[in-house]
Amino acid sequence: MPFTQYGVLSGTLVSHERDDPDEFGRWWHVNLKLRSGARDFRVAVDVDSKNSAAGVQWKTIRTTGARLGWPAPPAPAFTKLLSSPASGALDVIRHRELRVVGIRWFLQWLLRARDAVAADRSPFWVPFLRPWRSGDQLQASQALEATLRVGALTLVWGEPFPEGAAPASVQGIHNVHQNQGDPAGSQWFPENGIWQDGGVATQQPDGSWVVFVSKFSTQSDRTDSLGHPV
Repeated sequence: MPFTQYGVLSGTLVSHERDDPDEFGRWWHVNLKLRSGARDFRVAVDVDSKNSAAGVQWKTIRTTGARLGWPAPPAPAFTKLLSSPASGALDVIRHRELRVVGIRWFLQWLLRARDAVAADRSPFWVPFLRPWRSGDQLQASQALEATLRVGALTLVWGEPFPEGAAPASVQGIHNVHQNQGDPAGSQWFPENGIWQDGGVATQQPDGSWVVFVSKFSTQSDRTDSLGHPV
């Protein structure tokens, strides 16, 4: 079933480091330490499976808080979110600022834009093409690290751990990646769901945000209303 606990952690980035390559484990992470209130939280951002030949996909996006869904940043804490577009949740397929625009959708938009201009209904929304970049765990790590700023306000979307914990006992955040589109038969298929994707957003000196989102190469970027691949 989709996550029972999903939300956003707001805090100040204290430090970040990669997993020790000599440690045992199946997944590579970039580990963030966020200070929120008087507490430190650990954030584990997956950047690849050590056994993956195809690698991961990611993108970084500069945007504003309003376009992201947060006109004002959330208070320093873990905030539980509903899996819905109005809650401030992320969905890398459906969120206007994050999604990949397919060629068919873009052609349909061009037709709508032509009609809007002809009817003098401007201004109208102009979409941005935000394709995924592909690479290995080192390239994904470098892409994430390039967005981070120690001492900056940082937002992290994902699932709190330990799983099912109440916000007061949350130790950190994991599943900081796309959480839908996993194929049928995989161990993650039952967790597919929409508006529950992970990501990291770092506030810039000018008040804008740079967002890092990622997905595994096995995950589809077209899903149904349950988050299952189509």
